Amino acid sequence: MTKQTYNIRNIALDLLMRISDQGGYSHLVIDQMLKKNQLEPRDGGLLTEIVYGTLQRKITLEYDLNSFIRSNKKIDKWVNWLLYLSFYQMKYLDKVPDHAVIHQSVEIAKRKGHKGIANFVNGILRSVQREGFPDYQEISDPVKRVSIETSHPLWLVKRWNEQYGIGKTEKMCQTNITHKKVSIRVQPLRITREQLLSRLETSHIKASLSPFSEQGLVIEEGNILRDETFQESLFTIQDESSMLVAELMDLKEGMAVLDACSAPGGKATHIAEKMNDNGKVSAYDLHDKKAELVRKKAKELGLTSIQSAQSDARKLQEKHAKQSFDRILIDAPCSGLGVLRSKPDIKYNKTKEDIVKLSIIQKEILHHIEPLLKNEGKLMYSTCTVDQEENEEVIKDFVEKHPDYRVDPTFFDELPAILKDSSGRSEFGIQIFPQDINSDGFFMTRLVRDS
Repeated sequence: MTKQTYNIRNIALDLLMRISDQGGYSHLVIDQMLKKNQLEPRDGGLLTEIVYGTLQRKITLEYDLNSFIRSNKKIDKWVNWLLYLSFYQMKYLDKVPDHAVIHQSVEIAKRKGHKGIANFVNGILRSVQREGFPDYQEISDPVKRVSIETSHPLWLVKRWNEQYGIGKTEKMCQTNITHKKVSIRVQPLRITREQLLSRLETSHIKASLSPFSEQGLVIEEGNILRDETFQESLFTIQDESSMLVAELMDLKEGMAVLDACSAPGGKATHIAEKMNDNGKVSAYDLHDKKAELVRKKAKELGLTSIQSAQSDARKLQEKHAKQSFDRILIDAPCSGLGVLRSKPDIKYNKTKEDIVKLSIIQKEILHHIEPLLKNEGKLMYSTCTVDQEENEEVIKDFVEKHPDYRVDPTFFDELPAILKDSSGRSEFGIQIFPQDINSDGFFMTRLVRDS
């Protein structure tokens, strides 16, 4: 065992403790650590895999551990996490031999604890090696089984089961623990999709055309973040579901567009690109630092039609007159339960109460902003969640209270073919599930204001 190998597991343990016990955001904490330690790509990849994988499977790994220890046994948190990450490697990483995992984990236990802890860790891992992991099919309650097998909180699986049924819920949960391919959106004012595809091929990066956006590419093989085209800001990393939002806004050059909840700027810059940077995009965010991210992103992409500033979306009537905008986007603050594949810690931090509070904020934003839309203008509402209380129920409440608004029937005609007959379609919009197009979970709808 090399010192570097030991360090990777030790760093992984420290990261998991920071994320779980100190509330750090997984993607930010991992990124900071990678930059600080300047790890080789291979080591950085292993570290990321262990941390994300252990987080993603935490409930499963906890269930596994409980089958090997006495129920009244008190274990320090760091020892729990050490065993979780060890279990993850033994169970899901074929290239890491069990004996190496056990040896490294015992060494960490010795250095961080004492001989008694090291013996305990060794005993647990040896038992797992001999006996194997539990069979989840023996769990008779299907909701509990899905919760354990896919590592989703029981309350969340129950909630989705009530909303969508166990079949769709299980598919969604299973998809949430799989890897998702990176997708990118070409900056068409700098390069065509075909030209970028050709350049990527010379760098041995394999990509395919996205069927959901004329600007979209899906990376099949290779590290796009290390390619020179990334440094040249020829594209934006964006999920395919997220790309659909601007694609379905019915944008035209010269329009005045409001992006009320804009950071980090992916949709605002997409809107500007769709209008050939000819128009005006007023982009706001609640926090000034996040509004600055939008300004930075627009500058990187060479877009001049975006004006970004700090503001609560519920106070934008103080900045704009009624009927100022041809198009409005409300990409509402939400629980984020559609992006669990890339941000697994979300599922452990959100509660039912959070969803209720967010749905209230979403309704407040819609109610406050709707006077800013011109007659016959169109308002796009989207979230990166899959919860009906934040999606269909918000829109149902809005149209009932605002008779001059209705769901635009032509919106459904413009959906990609694969989504036109989707089971996620309702009279209030389209719910895209992670398993539908192998993307993030997203809800979107388009409202039209009658004259």
